[in-house]
Amino acid sequence: MPDVRLASPQGKWILLTTILGSSMALLDSTVVNVALPRIGRDLDANLAALQWTVNAYMVTLAGLILLGGSLGDRFGRRKVFLLGVVWFAAASLLCGLSPNPPVLIAARALQGVGGALLTPGSLALIQASFHPDDRSRAVGLWSGFGGIGAAVGPFLGGWLVAGPGWRWVFLLNVPLALLCVPVALRHVPESGDDRAHGRFDILGAALGALALALVTYALIEARAGSLAVALTAVAGLAAAVAFVYVERHRAEPMLPPGIFASRQFTAVNLVTLCVYAAFGGFFFLTALQLQVVAGYSPLAAGTALLPTTALMLLFSSRSGALADRTGPRLPLTVGPLLCAAAMLLMLRVGQDAHYLTDVLPALLVMGAGMVTLVAPLTATVLASVDTARAGLASGINNAAARAAGLVAVAALPLLAGMGPEAYRSATAFDAAFDRAMPICAGVLVLGSVLAFTLVRRPGPECCRPQCRTHGNVTAPPLEGGRRR
Repeated sequence: MPDVRLASPQGKWILLTTILGSSMALLDSTVVNVALPRIGRDLDANLAALQWTVNAYMVTLAGLILLGGSLGDRFGRRKVFLLGVVWFAAASLLCGLSPNPPVLIAARALQGVGGALLTPGSLALIQASFHPDDRSRAVGLWSGFGGIGAAVGPFLGGWLVAGPGWRWVFLLNVPLALLCVPVALRHVPESGDDRAHGRFDILGAALGALALALVTYALIEARAGSLAVALTAVAGLAAAVAFVYVERHRAEPMLPPGIFASRQFTAVNLVTLCVYAAFGGFFFLTALQLQVVAGYSPLAAGTALLPTTALMLLFSSRSGALADRTGPRLPLTVGPLLCAAAMLLMLRVGQDAHYLTDVLPALLVMGAGMVTLVAPLTATVLASVDTARAGLASGINNAAARAAGLVAVAALPLLAGMGPEAYRSATAFDAAFDRAMPICAGVLVLGSVLAFTLVRRPGPECCRPQCRTHGNVTAPPLEGGRRR
């Protein structure tokens, strides 16, 4: 049984290590959007290249995150976590040195592989190292500080882009890794799972990532209307069908189809797809809208987004406690509607928009909606399956959210009629943004209807979330489960 106490020097070092590692991935998931206009200008990239700068990372992260957790259980959690940190830092260095869009996109895909190793590994290290009496508080601190990192991300990214340059958004990960690795080697004990056996579902992970990549490519390049794009779309759908087939017939699949026998689990994941698709499109386009149309500097644009994450950090734990008393149906119905209203309020953000009267009201409503729904969503996912499968359920939900976000970033510009050079013209981008926000709002309304129709109150005896404080806007928090 793990026996490290949180108050001990070793406990503090372990917590520092896991926070540093997970913060690398969290920072990257929030700062890159702010840097996109400068990246496009410096590398002469069109809108499709900017979409891939976001999505290349999300494809590999969403496709491999479940496999990353399994690798840690088998080969050693510290070992796989450190591999992820080093891999992520090396890919970040390549991002920072990229001379053109293709190299940057490839490096971002490599970053996602590192993120899939270190993100589940950081939580697994906490659960494997700390005494059971301290584990919940350690996870709470890890989640809270990670949320602070996510909140600081847009501000820090804006400052770096406006000052040293966008390349430092990526290069900043290198000194973090140089600090994290020696601390982990010296203070973090190795651990594994003796019950982990059998073959890894590498084929399933590869097919899942391939399906996401091909569908994303088809959506981003659909404006061309070429035969190659059509064939890519067909290949993506074929890869998705093959993924489902493989997962249904493997002895130990990465994504066991049987887990979807729970109607509650299936319902809450459908809500997740709607909610995080809208969030992914919103934060991608809003960072561009504030700079391209409203004329904000990167620093001002990054700072402008702080209220949403700050509200989540301050009130997500209270929202979770309230949902425990009322049940998840009400917050999962009301939360998406608040977020939909926020996206319609964003239609007021045009050229020369005033922050206090045009931008801030929308972001405050957005934050209120996210506060209302994120914590209950996580709790409902955990409560909808057996306690022993809670960690798997959380990983699936996290991967579903990231996949929804990347599909939205690929599809929304197409649906809104954004041309390849739209972000270079304030008038063209503003018109497309005004078409995109109602689409996002409509997807959120659909999520609200699904929640009201399908989500039910879980029983009193179910797994409860350890992460009560949450500040990440790109995906729901990962949970290890195995607690009542």
